[in-house]
Amino acid sequence: MLVKRSTGKPARGSLARSLASGLAAGLGATVDRRGFLKTSGLAAGGMAALSALPATMIRKAEAGPMVPNVEVVTRKNVCTHCSVGCTVIAEVQNGVWTGQEPGWESPISQGAHCAKGASVRELTKGERRLKYPLKLVDGQWQRISWDQAVEEIGNQLLEIRQQSGPDAVFWLGSAKFTNEASYLFRKLAAFWGTNNVDHQARICHSTTVAGVANTWGYGAMTNSYNDIQNAKALLFIGGNPAEAHPVSMPHALRGKERNRAPYIVIDPRFTRTAAHATEYVRIRPGTDIPMTWGILWHIFENGWEDKEYIRQRVYGMDEVRAEVKKWDPATVERVTGVPGEQVKRVAELISKNRPSTVIWCMGITQKTTGTANVRALSILQLALGNIGVAGGGANIYRGHCNVQGATDMGLDVSTLPSYYGLAEGAWKHFSRVWDVDYDWMKARFASKDLMEAKGIPTTRWFDAVIYKPEDIEQPSPLKAMFVMGHGGNTVTRMPEMLKGLEKLSLLVVADPHPTTFASFQQRRNGTYLLPACTSFETDGSRTCSNRSLQWGEKVVEPIFESKDDYTIMYLMARKFGFADEMFKHITVENTRPVPEDILREINRSCLSTGYTGQSPERLKMHMKHQADFDKITMRASDGPCKGDYYGLPWPSWGHPELRHPGCGVLYDTSKHVMDGGGVFRARFGVERNGVSLLADDSYSQGSEIQDGYPEFTMAMLKKLGWDKDLTPEELNVIQAIGGDKPDEVSWQTDLSMGIIRVALKHGCVPHGNAKARAVAWNLPDPVPVHREPIYSPRPDLVKEYPAIPDRRDFRLPQLARSLQSKIAESDLRQRFPFILTSGRLVEYEGGGEETRSNPWLAELQQSMFAEINPKDAERLGIRNGAMIWVYGPENDAKAKVMAQVTERIGVGTVFMPFHFSGYWQGESLRGNYPPGTDPIVLGEAANSVTTYGYDPVTFMQETKVTLCRVEPA
Repeated sequence: MLVKRSTGKPARGSLARSLASGLAAGLGATVDRRGFLKTSGLAAGGMAALSALPATMIRKAEAGPMVPNVEVVTRKNVCTHCSVGCTVIAEVQNGVWTGQEPGWESPISQGAHCAKGASVRELTKGERRLKYPLKLVDGQWQRISWDQAVEEIGNQLLEIRQQSGPDAVFWLGSAKFTNEASYLFRKLAAFWGTNNVDHQARICHSTTVAGVANTWGYGAMTNSYNDIQNAKALLFIGGNPAEAHPVSMPHALRGKERNRAPYIVIDPRFTRTAAHATEYVRIRPGTDIPMTWGILWHIFENGWEDKEYIRQRVYGMDEVRAEVKKWDPATVERVTGVPGEQVKRVAELISKNRPSTVIWCMGITQKTTGTANVRALSILQLALGNIGVAGGGANIYRGHCNVQGATDMGLDVSTLPSYYGLAEGAWKHFSRVWDVDYDWMKARFASKDLMEAKGIPTTRWFDAVIYKPEDIEQPSPLKAMFVMGHGGNTVTRMPEMLKGLEKLSLLVVADPHPTTFASFQQRRNGTYLLPACTSFETDGSRTCSNRSLQWGEKVVEPIFESKDDYTIMYLMARKFGFADEMFKHITVENTRPVPEDILREINRSCLSTGYTGQSPERLKMHMKHQADFDKITMRASDGPCKGDYYGLPWPSWGHPELRHPGCGVLYDTSKHVMDGGGVFRARFGVERNGVSLLADDSYSQGSEIQDGYPEFTMAMLKKLGWDKDLTPEELNVIQAIGGDKPDEVSWQTDLSMGIIRVALKHGCVPHGNAKARAVAWNLPDPVPVHREPIYSPRPDLVKEYPAIPDRRDFRLPQLARSLQSKIAESDLRQRFPFILTSGRLVEYEGGGEETRSNPWLAELQQSMFAEINPKDAERLGIRNGAMIWVYGPENDAKAKVMAQVTERIGVGTVFMPFHFSGYWQGESLRGNYPPGTDPIVLGEAANSVTTYGYDPVTFMQETKVTLCRVEPA
């Protein structure tokens, strides 16, 4: 959406400024473009009127000085914004990035850029970047050296560690990191001795990871953007990729047009994605499970499900049927507001036009029922037999450029890299990889229990600062926070976040821009800003939503005094005294760890997700030969990458020399495992209540075991007689790992990868062949059930569909049912009559500090706003473009924004974008930023009025459903 600064008056752009300054001498005064044209006669007579110009402005053309022959170097990197993974081709002259082209040969972006991608060159010009380290002293920013910054920060962190323990420091990483930096940051936290390490996935797709991983084994998108072109029906729910992932849209639109595919959008707001819909469904926010079960009700009633697929590959569908039976059309309409006939129409369209794909984003995940929402959609696709097939799948669009990879690398409070978890066996595996003694690593932590306990998530870091010590399950509240590449306006309950910010004794922010953290006056001392460079000023790999890895090469050197993430982490590790141990097998050049070496360590260690075949050499080869890859299958038909799927989407099994092609479609039994085929993962045992959890008569093509089978261990190889296929070298590694119990060594811990190699040789997937789980008995709701939001707009439904009971997890208490009941029994709904939801804009990304500092993007969207329906606006006396107050129901929260009166949003609902900060309750914070670093566009943060509410599985925050009040300003 474009909002001009003023109606009818074009903003004075670069042309006006040039004319005003450069031609003033000739024209006698400062003029705008219209005045120049009128004075010169060009407006009336065109170029023929040049004779009317003053003689002093006309001279004979002469050749200028000779420009030396400057070599133009072309370099490829990846856009640093959303997760599509568009290739950026940079033209560099004498170390200066002078030109940019989209990646015409990229099989993903195919020559396209969105507004953000087209303007990324601006990031390296540094107009509003941090230029050198800064320290806040009595409310004033002071320039310091890197040596001083590292020394002072290190001393304070070590003192906090000594006095309060390692868990008193919170390490907040970034979805903007490369895979190598993500892995390194998680390793840094481990060597420091804490699991209090997190990143943006907590607030965007942690519920996706939990939901799909607990259904079929891995927490990731199953197919690809390109594969959507094979879909015969497309269902978008809780997502707006036309704005959030613009370059993904051509793939969806090609599928719609080529296949005459129904294109269905379910969303509370008529978005740009919905503008393409053949069927638009407006749903009450927070009712995704009733809608999904309502669709499945019609599928079951009409026998449209894939019965044979369910028999062979799904466990527990009968229990789902019992829950779905409750959601007849009348009940669904009562709860969701969607007419029964429309729900039936959607069910019929996706059932009779298969394969059909389901696409979701944060409208599904950022809910108190986020994990359950994800599970419901996954079960819907299982019922239709749409998982493991081209054109089907659960296509889950991640938000940031490497949020998938950073999650895979364990930048998370609940796991080590590659989703190994935190149990003793996981720590022993990585201690072997890192070549450190397990007991030494254990001694880095306050206790073995805390070493194996989930940390405090980023959604609740401030609670761990301000809560009473007895309410926090660790030796001390948080005392310090080290932030790299993460905004401060991304968490809900910002008034309480500010209390936590004020109470921290130390805050360190490493980022190309100062971020929202720098703008708040609550802190007067104890804040350090470290200038980190962008991903265009370093190199490394990133993983886009479809699991493809891409290697980005350094375009230009870091500007000013900025350093890359690898260097900053090394400097801190050296100060802490464990750099020699941490970088034992990673080359460090001067003070910069070599990212290729970090990736090779990832390849050696991340067996469980198959991050093993993607060597730096293979990834660089893929980027070099993008033209060889098919634009739909993403498979190379010729050249040195022949047979590979682009970017070697994980799992790419075994050593790189095995040349596994990667998996374009997860769980696809129609292909041999060495051709990218697969099955559902056996990670939950082989039996439950006497019922087999293994697949029945279903297996990948060419498998020598033609039925379900458990995950591979040394004992299983022996039982099959396949242990004889191990080489002596592989056997030696297995015996060294297993000690007196070599039979217990599994495919996930065998660092020789011999067990994996032998399983593949016999056509089997090393992780076993199980059924997907429609019932996940380890989750609070084994079968997803509808639960009203904490701040429900329907208090009449709260007793019928209550939130989960209050509980403790992630070291903190979690309120749910008690708070929901208290709200429902109060008069809050009368005082806050609107539903508030939030979302993304095409012009900006994430917390917005980076994109709002880009002049090309800032020109497109200059004001924070709230969308309100015309009927509501008329009733309240609000006109389009007027300023309004949006009040939240907690902490006397309020935000002053511009009213955007539009029918895009339904009656009784308000929409706010979440990319803004720099204003607080109507007051500008511009003067608080370090001079010259304030973003061009400032605005109120949507999260200043969002409220309490967390998913019980992941502590994902509730941003999509709360209550608010709107008044004219």
